Amino acid sequence: MKFRFFWIGKTRNEHCAALEADYAARLGRFVKCEFVILRDGPDKETEGKRILEKLNQSSLVCLLDVMGHALSSHDLAEQVEKWQDTGKREITFVIGGADGVSPAVADRADVKVSLSFLTLTHEMARVVLLEQLYRAFTILKGFPYQK
Repeated sequence: MKFRFFWIGKTRNEHCAALEADYAARLGRFVKCEFVILRDGPDKETEGKRILEKLNQSSLVCLLDVMGHALSSHDLAEQVEKWQDTGKREITFVIGGADGVSPAVADRADVKVSLSFLTLTHEMARVVLLEQLYRAFTILKGFPYQK
């Protein structure tokens, strides 16, 4: 299985960038990861076109969306396990730009997940997503990290 991450814009905060790199390296012990950084657009429709152009058609798309399904860490671990058990080859996680994602990207999403009811910066959302995916694998493997 492979995880692809679509981010709109670069991570500018050096502390968030360091945390992203740390959790990406940790997560990389369990699953192959690829990061696709897309240029900010003048609007979410332009960003949406860029996202859709880069998506693999066979990929399962998980959109991070405030209106998505809220999962606990253990629920996320169960979801990852289901993806593994059903032979999903590639999961693409999308975090949109400051204005969210276009309706076309939202329609393409197979799964919509909310990280929190709180509003997070996009940079923080990236860190939280990576950390929670790492935590999911540690739960599945029985590692002590998740406690």
